[in-house]
Amino acid sequence: MDPSGIKSIFLSTQHTMNAIASRRALQMGIVCLLMSWLSGAVAEPITLNFKDADIGAVISTVSRATGKNFLVDPRVKGTVTVVSSLPMEKEELYQVFLSILEIHGFAAVPSGNVIKIIPNAIAKQTAIPTNLGPSTTATGDEVVTRIVSLDRVAATSVVSLLKPLMHQTGHAAAVPGSNILILSDRAANLDRLTRVIRRIDKASDEKVDIIPLKNALASDVVKVLNSLQPKGAGEGARMQVMMIADERTNSILMEGERTARLRMRSIIAHLDAPQESGGNTHVIYLRYAKAKDLVPVLTGVIKEETQGKPASGAMKPVFNIQADEATNALVITAPPTEMSVIREVIGKLDIRRAQVLVEAIIAEVSNDLSAELGVRWQTNTPTSGGFASSAFSTEFNALGTGLNLGFYRQGDLRALLRLLASDTKSNVLSTPSLVTMDNEQAEIVVADNVPFITGEYTTNTTVSTNGNPVNPFRTIQREDVGLTLKVKPQINEGSTIKLEVEQEVSNVVPGPDDATDLTTRKRSIKTSVMVEDGQLIVLGGLIDDDISETQSKVPLLGDIPILGLLFRATRTEKRKRNLMVFLRPRILRDINTADIASYRKYNKVRALQMDLQKQGIFLLPGAESPRLPVFKEEDTGGAGSKSVD
Repeated sequence: MDPSGIKSIFLSTQHTMNAIASRRALQMGIVCLLMSWLSGAVAEPITLNFKDADIGAVISTVSRATGKNFLVDPRVKGTVTVVSSLPMEKEELYQVFLSILEIHGFAAVPSGNVIKIIPNAIAKQTAIPTNLGPSTTATGDEVVTRIVSLDRVAATSVVSLLKPLMHQTGHAAAVPGSNILILSDRAANLDRLTRVIRRIDKASDEKVDIIPLKNALASDVVKVLNSLQPKGAGEGARMQVMMIADERTNSILMEGERTARLRMRSIIAHLDAPQESGGNTHVIYLRYAKAKDLVPVLTGVIKEETQGKPASGAMKPVFNIQADEATNALVITAPPTEMSVIREVIGKLDIRRAQVLVEAIIAEVSNDLSAELGVRWQTNTPTSGGFASSAFSTEFNALGTGLNLGFYRQGDLRALLRLLASDTKSNVLSTPSLVTMDNEQAEIVVADNVPFITGEYTTNTTVSTNGNPVNPFRTIQREDVGLTLKVKPQINEGSTIKLEVEQEVSNVVPGPDDATDLTTRKRSIKTSVMVEDGQLIVLGGLIDDDISETQSKVPLLGDIPILGLLFRATRTEKRKRNLMVFLRPRILRDINTADIASYRKYNKVRALQMDLQKQGIFLLPGAESPRLPVFKEEDTGGAGSKSVD
């Protein structure tokens, strides 16, 4: 190649390289000039003035002015109006921007190199900054989470105080185990709430004082002090003292501020002064117990309580208990310490006792069979010597039932042929019932009052024509013949009942021929049993099977074979009895249970009366038979009708 051509190519290449270098230098200069202009523009304060501007445009402006990168949620929409008369620095501008977001319901949440702009409702559920104390980085209206530890106040009680002070989208929760608070809100508001919490979480001078009383009664003193308590809120509420009377130790438990407690202590010291009489007199009205029955019990308790204790003061304590039966009240004079014991004993004894309904079932089934066959002989006017006889009564009404064939001679009944067979069956069922209180004996008697001759006195000064005394003097004693039931229940733990039972069933029966008075048959039981509520238990019974054969005959003649049948009489009897006694107690603990048992018996009797009324009275068709009335609502205390027609 021509050297001149090579030289021209080299010069052309060098010229091109110089042009490229010049352009790069020009570009660098332009960039440096632009950067210096932008830095100067940013460094200068900015004045924000927007009217109905789109919030997206405001975010872009703030991003350019502060150099921060924003990630905008699609739900962030709206218009913004900002009026500012003074320019703001970059940090101040950002705080104003956070306030704008708060007003429009949005929050800025830092996340790495970007800041997410999201609705307030979901801000606390994102990874917002969390710290254990006042933050040095998060300020103003930035949403943060803060953990506050409490030392003296319960975290659960502080939550209710803080919620009214927080933003509506803020959150406050307590962790009882570690006594800490978790707060989520704007950083500026959390700083304020933290200062409030520190003021609350301080040691208080409220303590609990226990003040024992020597002369006054704790419950009475507490009533007086509570009436002196200041009312209302503010200073009055601060001076209030909570007081509780401990009747067991006759002491007052008092809680409140120190000044208020000191004030109450001075009043208590004045009220607890000893009285000149040495004791107090109280009237206690009893609700269930009998005042007369409690006097010996309380007297024994107080004597045991005061035995061995020295008397305090110069005077001996006065102690006295009297019962007023008219009002069923106790009039007690005793020192306060003994009075507290008496009140405690009365409170445990004066209680409503349960009642017991005892239902007895007495079942007796008997079957009597008898047969009689024979000939009886007698003579009333023997002509010479004696005449052996099997005597019988000549009274026709005394011969009895059956076939009776007699031989008369000279106006006297000389021989009697008697044939008789009888069969008697009986089935007796008695169901007595009675209600009594716990540990109280009750008795029910359903019987006839039968007279029995106990003595007789006669004189021979006045006699009748046949030689018998006229108007003899007799003494009698009346006895109950029928059914008697005595029960004393004792309710034990649970539904177990101990019963002391005395039961007797008696009746008048035909006696032997030589009996001078009435003959009675008696079956009685006396026992003590343990039974459950509503349980049916058998108390006892008797199964009697008796066979007897009686023969009356003329001596010697009645022993002759075949012919002796004319001179003897034979009577055979067979008696069989089955007697059983059952008992079923039921505990009536309240009025409803008692009503059910009472109205069940009531309606049963009324139903029987109604059946008799339907049958009518044969000879008096227009007459009405009596019956029990229907209970109306006002008769049962508003419980409604208990019987149905």
